[in-house]
Amino acid sequence: MIEAATAIELNEDYCSRCRLCCSVCPFEAVSFDANADKVSIDIENCQFCGQCASTCPAHAIELAYYDEKLLIKHIEEEINTSGARTLVMMCRGSSPPSGEMWQILEKQNIKGFVPVRVPCVGRLSPEFYLEALSIGMNKIIAVQCDEKFCRFKRGSELNIRRVQLLKTLLEQLGYEKDTLVIIKNPLQAVYDTEKCVGCDKCEFICPYDAIEAQPLATPQIDYGLCKGCGACALVCPHSAIQLNGFEYEHLSQTIQGHRVEAKRLRARGVSPIILVFCCQWAEFSALDNAKDNSATENAMIVEIPCFNSLDPVHILDALLSGFDGVLAVICRDEDCKLEEGRGITEGNILALEGMLHKLNLKGRFEVFKTSPRYMGSFGSKLNSFISKISSLSTLD
Repeated sequence: MIEAATAIELNEDYCSRCRLCCSVCPFEAVSFDANADKVSIDIENCQFCGQCASTCPAHAIELAYYDEKLLIKHIEEEINTSGARTLVMMCRGSSPPSGEMWQILEKQNIKGFVPVRVPCVGRLSPEFYLEALSIGMNKIIAVQCDEKFCRFKRGSELNIRRVQLLKTLLEQLGYEKDTLVIIKNPLQAVYDTEKCVGCDKCEFICPYDAIEAQPLATPQIDYGLCKGCGACALVCPHSAIQLNGFEYEHLSQTIQGHRVEAKRLRARGVSPIILVFCCQWAEFSALDNAKDNSATENAMIVEIPCFNSLDPVHILDALLSGFDGVLAVICRDEDCKLEEGRGITEGNILALEGMLHKLNLKGRFEVFKTSPRYMGSFGSKLNSFISKISSLSTLD
């Protein structure tokens, strides 16, 4: 990870004032002042999608996360270790947290691949793809969201245009037509109709009006409206509707695995033990750089697509079965990629805090709202939370 005072920097000495960064920014965070002849970045509006940096022809914009040189170095190491010659670049919004993509890739006749997961494949420059091919990759698959589903608004669209141009160039250079492939795989609600009892709770809770009840039949999902927030899965009493990779049972198994590890650490004298539920859009480094999915020896991390989809039962279960504290790391209200569901999030937190108060556990759970723009904020908060829980455990 690159160390920097801010998560994005513009080197004015390199900037040619071409303003391409201004044209591609989907959040209007990059602007040009004609009087000052200067491009500037509004850090509070920036969502770190990386589209500006990947578009800049002069490489004047540097990002603290997912530096392409470091990604290439990682890919080289994976080639040497596994021998795989297929690179699979995945959007967070279109891939499970494990990076396991065999079912999605089964039609590609792939025997082995190097998985790399980034917030949005729209942040990848054409030079990155060419460099990946030059170091030994024979095929590159970009698993992205549908254009309408993109968490960063225009990232999927930008990636499609780049890949189409590159495919033409590569064919002229003698590469096969399928050297670059795009697969659209937005993580959206999936029904198991045999489990559905027609209670229609999913229709009531959906903040995007993507679910419509049907007389004497299971509800229908309008996938053109579904954003994959997981609110429907949260309220389904029979787990008939789920998000792939974030199913209730899958999260339960993940937590159970961490619980086993927590017992092992506790036997070694490590205390307190913290479980962190981290929104995949609120914090990057903790999810991607954590060895064995742990932020520190005291903390273990579980990735979630949004707090909307997290069943409060998981938090209660964690606190009642071995973890000393639980920290929920979520996006700030103004940064939420699923803002239509913020009311659900706030309601869940209030209900959960009420239950924790009754069980005398309220002090052991906290919600931390943050953004990737605040480098180091997660680490500072985690350390302070661990100290707080340690003092509570001492009092107990």
